[in-house]
Amino acid sequence: MTEPLRGIRAITLDFGNTLVPVGRAALDRVVDVTARAICGRWPDLERNAFLSAWNEERDRQFREEVPNFREVDLGERLVRVFARLRAGRSAPAGDEAWDQVWAAARSDPADIAWAVAAYSEAFVAGIPAPPGVSELLQRLARDRDVAILSNWPLAATIDRYAEVNGWLPSLRAIVVSERVGTIKPHPVIFAAARRALGEPAPRSILHVGDDWAADVVGARDVGWRTAWLRVRPPDTPLPTSRRDATFEPDLVMDSVNELPIHLAACHEDDPPALETIPLE
Repeated sequence: MTEPLRGIRAITLDFGNTLVPVGRAALDRVVDVTARAICGRWPDLERNAFLSAWNEERDRQFREEVPNFREVDLGERLVRVFARLRAGRSAPAGDEAWDQVWAAARSDPADIAWAVAAYSEAFVAGIPAPPGVSELLQRLARDRDVAILSNWPLAATIDRYAEVNGWLPSLRAIVVSERVGTIKPHPVIFAAARRALGEPAPRSILHVGDDWAADVVGARDVGWRTAWLRVRPPDTPLPTSRRDATFEPDLVMDSVNELPIHLAACHEDDPPALETIPLE
């Protein structure tokens, strides 16, 4: 730590690869389950063609949206995939943009909503929460406000995940880029989380995350305290950035499980110490 974590009154935690590890194989299974559900509902769609188009449009969306601090849209992705498979529309070449209005006219909005829900259900069912996270959140929430602050393309997925795994009683808020309209590290999403927490002083908020630019630099730039998780699934398909040498985070950890240990070392005028929660 750069200095003791004194005066921490609120904690925000990233979702993917902070609270929940997301490896490539696991996410590929989620997409495959989604493809099987969609192609089972609409037999005119071929699963391998769906998966190929999905992956290509996913990569295109990240190229288009992330540099502009915008979250990718699963509904728009599915609109493009359906346009390719049903209307025979080739993907735009190079950096050419999709005619999203034309593509959307080739799909029923109810079908897109069903397919988005199928993906969300597949993720919640297919990506297990690590043991002990629920207990960890409960302990943190005894003396501090706790929230999830995450870049994620579908807020309803995190809402449902938190509900299914019993996290909701410990959380004051779930702040997700899809709802806010911008992604970390943009200050707008950090401001939305601070409002949801009741506007605590910036230095009293600790943000915990695995992505250096999105989580650590983003939180530092708005005056929050920072905790960086340096270990993540090596094959994760989630966007990641490398640590640079411009500054030191307040805390470096290998696992979110270490957080209570460091909070227990707070100054005596801080909230009571919290014991560590085993996550194995």
